[in-house]
Amino acid sequence: MYAPSKTTRDWLLVLIFILISVGLYYLPTGFESTKDRDAVHCTARVTAVDDGHIQNLGMIRAGEQEVTLDILDGPFKGKTYTANNQLLGQLDRDKLFKAGDTAYVILTVDGAGEVAYVNPQDHYRLGLELFLLGLFAALLLIFGGLTGFKALLSFVFTGLLLWKVLVPMLLKGADPVWLTLCVVAALSAVIIFLVAGINRTGLTAFLGAFLGVVASCALGIHFTGRFHVHGAVMPFAETLLYAGYGHLNLTRVFMAGVFLSSCGAVMDLAMDVASAMAEVVDKKPGISRVEAVWSGIRVGRAVVGTMTTTLLLAYSGGFVTLLMAFMAQGIPLDTTFNFIYVAAEVLKTLVGSFGLVTVAPFTALVGGLLMTSAKPVQSSLRH
Repeated sequence: MYAPSKTTRDWLLVLIFILISVGLYYLPTGFESTKDRDAVHCTARVTAVDDGHIQNLGMIRAGEQEVTLDILDGPFKGKTYTANNQLLGQLDRDKLFKAGDTAYVILTVDGAGEVAYVNPQDHYRLGLELFLLGLFAALLLIFGGLTGFKALLSFVFTGLLLWKVLVPMLLKGADPVWLTLCVVAALSAVIIFLVAGINRTGLTAFLGAFLGVVASCALGIHFTGRFHVHGAVMPFAETLLYAGYGHLNLTRVFMAGVFLSSCGAVMDLAMDVASAMAEVVDKKPGISRVEAVWSGIRVGRAVVGTMTTTLLLAYSGGFVTLLMAFMAQGIPLDTTFNFIYVAAEVLKTLVGSFGLVTVAPFTALVGGLLMTSAKPVQSSLRH
């Protein structure tokens, strides 16, 4: 009976997930009808600006900037329009154009097909984003070969699953915790099995990672209530409620975000432990389950020390300005960590780290059961 080689199985798995990714790309989210049908999105070259109506109020600017735009693409390519860039006095939202800039422009078209309003929404960044994505993909393929291609495929699949499944289902009112658990399970399976293949190593890493995520989920649900943290601490939460989605349970969304944020590091650690255990068992086929489990735990100990610090740095990078603001005002440390915004980040960090620590013994236990026999072989056979 013909048994396909490992390379053949790898390429077959890659082909399957390419087809799934293509299907996800064309999968409708159900929110396509909310788009403005009268809007034309295009790019434009800024040829001139007039800052005469801008008021400088210290660091804040208010008023409007007059911008002359040459449309670079779309049905109105070659046309020139003058638009107003409104300044709201908000540093995180305001932008200033200068001659030579490329702007991302939204044109509102009236019933006669003419442009009724021109909105220079922001600087055009999509080109640079695509360039960085292409550079990342090229380096990954050059360095990783087939494994790099599978990693790139898992990267694309993750983005598509989050945008095409998780986000629209959350907006439609699906329970955030259970939905995110299902999405994390799917992501873990795809990423791990693409890298490790469908074998005992992959299954060990998948089960270990998912058990760690479940532990983080349970802890996050429990302590979110105990911390009295609600979903309004997340960016744009109030904007979402005012946009007609007041039915959403944002606190459950926050709970889901706690363990979703750490699942990448959890999968990484589970794969490290499972791969190391597979190598140990391969070199020492007669190893007992207990010995294999302890080998996995020792590997986990070595890796988890740096991984938890990595998680802390990843989280702290997002709220470093918040800590700076509190320190600049002389707010004591105990008061700082009692604020809901800081407490929410502490909760994310510690719960994510908890899941990261538990995944090593979980993976070691699963690997001991799956990779070794119930009884060690005779000592003479080990040599």
